[in-house]
Amino acid sequence: MKERFDGLIERLLEANVYLPEAIEILERSMIQLALDANAGNQCAAAKQLGIHRNTLQRKMLDFGIGNGKARRKPVAKAVKARKRKISAA
Repeated sequence: MKERFDGLIERLLEANVYLPEAIEILERSMIQLALDANAGNQCAAAKQLGIHRNTLQRKMLDFGIGNGKARRKPVAKAVKARKRKISAA
């Protein structure tokens, strides 16, 4: 495995790819593969990547992967506010 990474690093350096761009390429690819492997399940993908789900969602937004948002449960119906009794004193 280390030899494969060393070869990749050499190719990136030869292509004048700067470190921030290389990190972005690696993160984007790992996130996409983890999401594909887990059928889009963000919780499972985050667990596989060893990061928090919120971090995964932020990176998804940064990289333009999927919608980058959690599916939320429907909001419960609002409870009507009770009227206060005003006492005549």
